[in-house]
Amino acid sequence: MSQTPSPDVVIIGAGVVGAACAYYARAAGLLAAVVDRGPVAGGTTGAGEGNLLVSDKEAGPELDLALLSTRLWRELADVLPAETEYEAKGGLVVAPDETTLKALRAFAEGQRARGVEAVEVDRDALRELEPHLAPGPAGGFLYPQDAQVQPAQAAARLLAASGAPAYLGEEVVEVLTSDGAVRGVRTAARTLLAPAVVNAAGTWAGEVAALAGTTLPVLPRRGFVLVTEPLPRVVRHKVYAADYIADVASDSAALQSSAVVEGTPAGPVLIGATRERVGFDRGLSPQALRRLAAQAAALFPVLADVRVMRTYHGFRPYLPDHLPAIGPDPRVPGLFHACGHEGAGIGLAPATGALLAAALTGGEPPLPAHPFRPERFDGAPPEGARPAGRSRSVPRRNP
Repeated sequence: MSQTPSPDVVIIGAGVVGAACAYYARAAGLLAAVVDRGPVAGGTTGAGEGNLLVSDKEAGPELDLALLSTRLWRELADVLPAETEYEAKGGLVVAPDETTLKALRAFAEGQRARGVEAVEVDRDALRELEPHLAPGPAGGFLYPQDAQVQPAQAAARLLAASGAPAYLGEEVVEVLTSDGAVRGVRTAARTLLAPAVVNAAGTWAGEVAALAGTTLPVLPRRGFVLVTEPLPRVVRHKVYAADYIADVASDSAALQSSAVVEGTPAGPVLIGATRERVGFDRGLSPQALRRLAAQAAALFPVLADVRVMRTYHGFRPYLPDHLPAIGPDPRVPGLFHACGHEGAGIGLAPATGALLAAALTGGEPPLPAHPFRPERFDGAPPEGARPAGRSRSVPRRNP
């Protein structure tokens, strides 16, 4: 086993969140090292669509985090290579009826108070924005701040820009401690000594927390994505029915699906998203795939006869109150967490990295960090967090 030169911080996880933590640690003057049992973006990041959304987040701490990340992603787009495929395409939320449209108005009103751009569009304007959209919706809301990246490339380019050495294919088997405080990590190949360790292990973050002698109730939530054959740009924005907002907020373990449809620079259309808690079951779900295909064709009839070239799925790291855990763990000095973002990790990664860098250096955080404190599950929910089980105010239709 080799002894590697000591960094200031070891980051466990080479997904987009771990890469962002390394990038902003470097910006704060820290030397980071990244370790992952697989490749870059080998977990949740590589199975994502690359969503950078504010449209699906109600007013509160997660939305504030998303707005900060929106600004930071724009800055990153100017310095990262073009392969990141940052595209400020905007999001379009579609309301099938007047009742849902009324609920969307109230939802958007709260968002606007926090700085979100939300523009109501009527039935005719919807068709101007998306000519291939099915007739019938009562209206919707356009969110110009919604954007997109190629997730695996975003993680790889952020990690490369951080300058951090990455030890890939090396599983952390021990979090080293002394007198109750973290002192580094050990893999089968090497020991990495550092005064700080960041748990950015995604759906496996609970296991990493246990290695350090603490707990974090991260659970996997499976989701599928369909990829069509390459097409002309038939979908201009990221388009989804209002059901999706309720699905994101739901605590149900059962299968839920609501179509999120978007074109890509390369041509294929991506169709998500499903959610279900089935542990780490990687089995294919024909029911989930049929639902997605039917819902996408209902939004865009032009897709009904388009070939699906492949499907992929992954696991979102789910925490009970739908907020990530970001910051120091007071139960284990030297341990920091950056995990539990569920399906929003790609969008929230830069703000997470900036918050972590401030915590590591004792600097002023860019926004209040209290709602994301990792130890909050030991007691009462943090102020401002949405308690588990409370749905957002947009009604959910039966599938």
